[in-house]
Amino acid sequence: MEKSYDFIIVGGGSAGSVLAARLSENPAAWVLLLEAGPRDWHPFYHIPAGFAKMTKGIGSWGWHTVPQRHMNGMVIRFTQAKVLGGGSTVNAQIYTRGAAADYDEWRQMGCTGWGYEEVLPYFRKSEDNDTHDNRYHGKGGPLGVSQPAAPLPICEAYFKAAGQIGIPRNFDMTGERQDGVGYYQLTQRNVRRSSASIAFLGPARGRANLTVRTGAQVLRVVVEGGRAVGVALTGDGVIRAEAEVIVASGAIGTPRLLQLSGIGPADHLRDVGVPVVLDQPGVGANLQDHLDLFAIAECTGPHTYDRYARLHWSALAALQYALRRSGPVASSLFETGGFWYAEEGARSPDIQFHLGLGSGIEAGVAAMKHGGVTLNSAYLRPRSRGTVRLASADPLAAPLIDPNYWADPHDRTMAIRGLKLAREILRQDALKPFVKAEVLPGPDVQTDDDYFRYACANAKTDHHPAGTCRMGVDPGAVVDPQLRLNGIAALRVVDNAIMPTLVSANTNATAIMIGEKGADMIRTAHGL
Repeated sequence: MEKSYDFIIVGGGSAGSVLAARLSENPAAWVLLLEAGPRDWHPFYHIPAGFAKMTKGIGSWGWHTVPQRHMNGMVIRFTQAKVLGGGSTVNAQIYTRGAAADYDEWRQMGCTGWGYEEVLPYFRKSEDNDTHDNRYHGKGGPLGVSQPAAPLPICEAYFKAAGQIGIPRNFDMTGERQDGVGYYQLTQRNVRRSSASIAFLGPARGRANLTVRTGAQVLRVVVEGGRAVGVALTGDGVIRAEAEVIVASGAIGTPRLLQLSGIGPADHLRDVGVPVVLDQPGVGANLQDHLDLFAIAECTGPHTYDRYARLHWSALAALQYALRRSGPVASSLFETGGFWYAEEGARSPDIQFHLGLGSGIEAGVAAMKHGGVTLNSAYLRPRSRGTVRLASADPLAAPLIDPNYWADPHDRTMAIRGLKLAREILRQDALKPFVKAEVLPGPDVQTDDDYFRYACANAKTDHHPAGTCRMGVDPGAVVDPQLRLNGIAALRVVDNAIMPTLVSANTNATAIMIGEKGADMIRTAHGL
């Protein structure tokens, strides 16, 4: 038996880092943060362009989906962070929140306190925005939120091309409206990544009441008499929590850990040999994710950053960044994009674009020999629902991740419409000085069947899983609106697993907001 703590947080990602920092602000609260991965020591974690290395294995669990039965058995690499700071340490640093209607729908589903006007203060609380200070944005918070430092002329041409098909320019896509194209703001400060680890844990690390342990693989949550009393670690026995155990391991890791702890669908747990503690069918159900379809064009010249993949250009880029904080290393590579509509009458934009300033940036995506540009598209409100299940009772085994993409044919229809929009943008006159010809999908892809075959060979995840421990007030909900796990006392889930429905954007900002709001709930419950 080790020393006990008031709060044990399992998972040092975006939400977990926020929780640890906020709860330990009160010196009376003894907080332990456990992260399975290492500290964020590698330089790639801190430079904006380091994202290009992340989907290729750095800081990741190395997981894949199961074969997708509605996509000809396609298996997709599914990057999930295994490093302090979690997704905020390995992502493309894009700061978006989704539509106001996303959160208002949560409230309408019974999640009291989670409407847009109620979560907006928590978004603002985190922010230290270098451009905006208004009802939608804040200054002085821990999280650096900045304008891109290294855009290229092709970005402005992209905005004009979008305008030529009726998509307007938007100078703040996290402000009053999402609609339009523009530069994304980024989780950066002084042209360095501002991850949850850097922004929240960095200033808190000297606190005597906060312990951060990395390389700490939690085997299970320990439950006694219907109450979570601690966690079991590899080689360390049980560490006890006097107040609460808080699981913040992400939309894949959280249901995985709960199921390893005997909390989940009873039949499944028995099948894999895990003793049942609580039959909760919702754990690991309701998985939602954004599937990405992309178009890649060859450029007429060195208009993107592809040439910097060569060793001598890479060395020059490193020097440029070191001396002037500019150039390719200062770019997140996907800092340009926007939101538009695939479905007529949609209540808010349902397609998101990410303009990649190169080709072959992410794992499995083709690189152009003479340089190229990528335009990603994703349908934002999928109706398909998948699962996270255990492959076995072995806590070191990879989980069975099944997003069940395109189980609902509507998702396929909308995704193909989004890709058609992306191709149309790339064909506009404004981009002709920069774009030589589309290479993927290519001229042979014309019918919806062609698009389907192309997707089954090239689709990828946008790395936005959510919903696997759904919040709600109905009997099927896993957590209540206070994020307390139904059926087990002193146990909460505080991460993107609690989303009832996936937000219509990148998910990191929402994870940080959930951490902020969850911390306030916990402090109120314990008088801190």
